Amino acid sequence: MELSCKSEYALLALLELADHYSEHEPLQIRQIAAEQSIPDRYLEQLLATLRRSGLVRSQRGARGGYILAREPWKITLFEVVSSIEGTDMQPSELDREAKSLEGLVIREVWHEAGRAADAVLQKYTLQDLAEKRNSRQQLDLMYYI
Repeated sequence: MELSCKSEYALLALLELADHYSEHEPLQIRQIAAEQSIPDRYLEQLLATLRRSGLVRSQRGARGGYILAREPWKITLFEVVSSIEGTDMQPSELDREAKSLEGLVIREVWHEAGRAADAVLQKYTLQDLAEKRNSRQQLDLMYYI
């Protein structure tokens, strides 16, 4: 299981929005893109997807941009990845019979791994990511002093 570039960029953008959540001011795409080194056009598509999923809100106008739809501690990584990637397995794939005993065993283990990954993503929120990043930044500062 890999973290796709799409999901990573979405999480980076949402972390940027989480950092500015308390200001209640929307961030423009170009601000997020510059801060997180994400191509503008790509970010625009990702934020549109996140908006349709209800994770961010957009505001039009001169002071427009994007803002988190909910508090950072109420948005799980599972919600973000599911929004961006969609569901991993289609029902038809799940119902299809394995061609061999080995195939059945592999499929069972693969499903178990997927459930475990989903459980981890449901456990962490944007706030958790921000706190982990902040604590690492503090460790880096201490190292250089």
